[in-house]
Amino acid sequence: MYLELVSDRHRHRLRRVLLAWLATFATCGYLFPWAVATTRGKANADAIGFLNLALGWTVVGWVVALGLACGRHGIAGLRVVD
Repeated sequence: MYLELVSDRHRHRLRRVLLAWLATFATCGYLFPWAVATTRGKANADAIGFLNLALGWTVVGWVVALGLACGRHGIAGLRVVD
C-alpha cells in the first residue's frame, strides 16, 4: 500500500483541443495561452481562456494568461493505492 499524489490535471478531449488550436490560428496567436492550457489539461483552462479573451489585448494580460497556462498543475489530494 502506498500514497499517490493526485493533481488537478483533467483529461482533455480531442475536439476541445482542436477547437482551441483552430481558434488560435484564426486569431493569429491571440488565443495561444488558452490553447496551451487546454492541451495541457489544466483544470482552470476556461478561466485562462476568459482572461485571455478579456485582457489579452493588453500585453500584460496575455503574458499573465500564458504564465497561468504554463504553470505547474496543483495538488488536488492524496490517493491510497492498495
